[in-house]
Amino acid sequence: MQSTALVVKVAEHTICLYFSGRNHAGENLRDLLAQRQEGLDKPLVMSDALSRNEVDEAGLIRCHCLAHARRKFSDIEETFPEACEEVIGVLKQVFDHEEAAQKAHLSDAERLAHHQTYSEPILNALKAWMENQFRQREVEPNSSLGKAFTYMLSHWLTLTQFLRVPAAPLGRVDDWRGVRRLPVAVVAPFGDDASVRLALAPFPAAARRTGRAALPHPALIQDLTSSRSTGFYSARAA
Repeated sequence: MQSTALVVKVAEHTICLYFSGRNHAGENLRDLLAQRQEGLDKPLVMSDALSRNEVDEAGLIRCHCLAHARRKFSDIEETFPEACEEVIGVLKQVFDHEEAAQKAHLSDAERLAHHQTYSEPILNALKAWMENQFRQREVEPNSSLGKAFTYMLSHWLTLTQFLRVPAAPLGRVDDWRGVRRLPVAVVAPFGDDASVRLALAPFPAAARRTGRAALPHPALIQDLTSSRSTGFYSARAA
């Protein structure tokens, strides 16, 4: 049995729907997307790269969480300090550029141009550096660092959708505090009201040692005050 929380934000109101059953997050996402009105743009869907989050990918624009990718390096930083510092430092700059765009209240098109100007060059350099680390055999592919590199490189397109798609999220959650390792995402509206935002995420699994499960904070949506795009999230909590 699995539990999924669906959080809908409409103006100042928040509605939380909870699903318990055998469906995983991707199946709940599929059932919800089936109720969208016809003729709407493809939704932007954010998640980690877990296969159970996948649905009919042709019907949406998949984004993968950059913060989730970053954690793969922060978790092993003590073991590989120099390499992890390189990656984390670049991603910090990207998140700083995102924060600057939000503070400046840039439009979706302006935000896209902002990231293309400031984030894309350093990300391209990071990608080339990681690939060169493999070519030069500086990193063992089967090590935890090699697996972190592989995760980023194999999902590079979906991790960097914000460099090509207006309003595509990075995965960072500025408006949510509380549950660790539960990222958030953004999608297109389900109806005519563009202020509606949706988030879908399963509850964190019960802790193995204590048997207690943390509940998700209701503020699961990135940039809730904007009406330019809507939010939907599908992922498994770690």
